[in-house]
Amino acid sequence: MTIASIADVKARFSAYVKASGQSPVVITRNGKAVAAIIPLSDEDDLERLMVGYSPKLRAILSAARRRIADGRAIPHEQFWRESSPAARRKPRRKSA
Repeated sequence: MTIASIADVKARFSAYVKASGQSPVVITRNGKAVAAIIPLSDEDDLERLMVGYSPKLRAILSAARRRIADGRAIPHEQFWRESSPAARRKPRRKSA
């Protein structure tokens, strides 16, 4: 892992972006980590990053954790049974 000051990253940004392909580059201000440059190999990496920092998703997960802690969660087996593709399929109507 590479660690560099904001001033150094500012002066040699391209080099640090290239270095991030090997491992994250931690950026410091006054000796404290404040940011990082991480490599993104494809659009899936970008999507995972964006979802991971989504305030809306964090709120959903926080509410789910509260429900679990309060004993209002559904059992593991029930969740997977109800979320399986077969459970989501609508029954076909019989043609008359």
